Amino acid sequence: MSVFSSLTRIVQTAVEAESPAVQVNCIVDGIQQEMAVDVCSLYLRSERDELVLVASHGLDVRAVGKARLPAGRGLVGEVGASLHPVNVVEPAAHPAFELIPGSGEEQYHSFCAVPLVRRGAMIGVLAVQRLAPRAFSAEEEGFLVTLAAQLALVVANWDDWHLAADFSARTVTGLAGAPGIGVGAARLCEVPDLFSVSEQACASIDDELQSWRALLARVQAEVAAERDALDLGLSHEIAGIFNAYHMLLSDPVLTEGVAEGIRAGKSLPSALRATVQHFADLFLAMDDPYLRARHEDIRHLGNRLYASLLQSTDTKPLQTDGPVVLVGAHVSVSDIAAIPAEKLAGVVCFHGSLLSHTAVLASALGIPAVMAVGELKDVAEGETMLVDGHTGKVVLHPDALLCDEYERLRTDELAFNHQLAELRDAPAITRDGVRVELFANSGLTADIMPGLINGAEGLGLYRTEIPFMVRETFPSEDEQCALYSEVIAAYTDKPVYMRVLDVGSDKPLPYFPISEENPALGWRGIRFCLDNSPLLLTQIRAMLRAGVGHGNLNIILPMVSSFSELRDFHVLVTEAMAQLESEGVQTQRPRMGIMVEVPAAISQLPKWRELIDFVSIGSNDLSQYVLAVDRNNPRVAGRYDHLHPAVIAEIERIVSIAGQLQLPVSLCGELSSDPHAVILMVALGMRRLSMSAARLPLVKWLLRAMDTREAKRVYDEALGAADADAVRAITTTYLTRLEYPGVVH
Repeated sequence: MSVFSSLTRIVQTAVEAESPAVQVNCIVDGIQQEMAVDVCSLYLRSERDELVLVASHGLDVRAVGKARLPAGRGLVGEVGASLHPVNVVEPAAHPAFELIPGSGEEQYHSFCAVPLVRRGAMIGVLAVQRLAPRAFSAEEEGFLVTLAAQLALVVANWDDWHLAADFSARTVTGLAGAPGIGVGAARLCEVPDLFSVSEQACASIDDELQSWRALLARVQAEVAAERDALDLGLSHEIAGIFNAYHMLLSDPVLTEGVAEGIRAGKSLPSALRATVQHFADLFLAMDDPYLRARHEDIRHLGNRLYASLLQSTDTKPLQTDGPVVLVGAHVSVSDIAAIPAEKLAGVVCFHGSLLSHTAVLASALGIPAVMAVGELKDVAEGETMLVDGHTGKVVLHPDALLCDEYERLRTDELAFNHQLAELRDAPAITRDGVRVELFANSGLTADIMPGLINGAEGLGLYRTEIPFMVRETFPSEDEQCALYSEVIAAYTDKPVYMRVLDVGSDKPLPYFPISEENPALGWRGIRFCLDNSPLLLTQIRAMLRAGVGHGNLNIILPMVSSFSELRDFHVLVTEAMAQLESEGVQTQRPRMGIMVEVPAAISQLPKWRELIDFVSIGSNDLSQYVLAVDRNNPRVAGRYDHLHPAVIAEIERIVSIAGQLQLPVSLCGELSSDPHAVILMVALGMRRLSMSAARLPLVKWLLRAMDTREAKRVYDEALGAADADAVRAITTTYLTRLEYPGVVH
């Protein structure tokens, strides 16, 4: 055979195919013809480290999409694990041989397989077989090796959800948005797309303004009605979501923004699109995943307003008396509220994040949800779907055996959730008696209560920048005071840690643009605040006023890197207290500390001790700066991992120094709720963790299940790990032993 022409023909045919499903069949058919073999099979690596048979010429077609080999199992698994070809006669006699049931491969007496490798990682295995017991030649093996190298470039461009959807036609994979397991009939959620509206002028400004006011009133009434529909035992968490929508509908940024667009001559849809897009883009540009997720909620609300304007909100009658699964590009809170809770089996979104209100509401209602599965064009109304909110799997047309297995898991889950609920007011104490405090993070008023609902012992991080970001001007002192008072009063007998304005870099103010070449290292955090001292002084005054009579206010300074920044802040606090006292307001000096995000701060803590009462570790930014990796840069974002041994070592150094200085220390950021990290953090001495409210119950369960002496042994082993993957493998072993649900499922 002409090796070059054969390679070119097979690869070119695959590249030109219309979909991955067609491509894989072109590959195996082309190889079978060129090599004159009886079988050619392609296995691809799944996210569970299984090699899945995605296409075969020769093996039983019923095995395609179903045959799965765990890593290292069978001859195919051995090729994948060793990254080395296997070429044998009588494969059934090989010690590693493992028959794939129902494939019919036992009749073939020659076997040759090679790995598909991309950037050093195994992504699949290509195998050929013959009926005759004749070894494949070195030339044939070399042809397969060369072809595999070319095909790896093609395969690497296929998304995981394409693999699942096109090859097995049974399972798609997304993000695990809300835990739980459910089976039901698909109900498609379709809404008009506001963001496809073209620019149009209005015929009458007065008529358009009147339509806008009427639309606002109508949607506010609809949201209130939906809230009432869910109000049978409505939790504060769910109420908070609807309150957030009510606040958005009343916010001058939205209401006046649309009105100004209309006065400028735009039609109502055009003005609404421009205003909502601007509002949403503010949040989308942020690095913080919690804040970034708010852009989805704002877009949902925009589409909701547009649908109501078009009078297309009438719901279709349910075509089944049984449970339903809501399916759509963006399943909204309104879609969820429209279905009786007892009939809602799951939520599947083509797009969306884990922190969107859709995911939060589903979690609060105990409804499994999977986000970002990619567009499912072929799902029909009424089609049976199984939703696994633990793993992010959605199964189309599940068979009875699979449903029975998931029903067993669901029963176990209900028992576990009952166990979590019983822990709400229980302290987080390890098996060997070590107490760990669990605090909540928040940033919107509507998100304050979920922390208390889930047993938070305090508010470890309140992000004050959000009220600044959703307005057209800086909020006044009275406006800030009202917001802070609500937060402090809610946690009246618990500590509240408020971070001063942290803008710049990923969190721009729409009315105060900052243009920099390297914003992550630029004018942000305390640097911005001190350079705008009147603004900071106003915020300090608002915080002090809000804290009067409570005694639970703590102030956090972000991005501190020098003694002078701390000194200047203390001067402003003293000035604010003096001003308020002269106005007849008796305030109490708050406890003040820093967010350790800049590595330079670590060695300086002893010098700053006289000016700080506590330290809080901002693990997201600290990890970014320690690793010199911009998480927003797609070229290097894959190198960011907060379990990197260097990050863990720096946190240990902070805890050690803080201990010597008798400084209370807490941990914020993704590390605080990552179960792998929780083991390590407790082992190195961390005794306060602050996280999103939804993560509190499971972290508490983990803490009560673990033993710090065991965790210390895990930590000691992890210290010797070469990279984050090795650290994660070590902690996974311990989590599995504890039967941590995130690992079990």
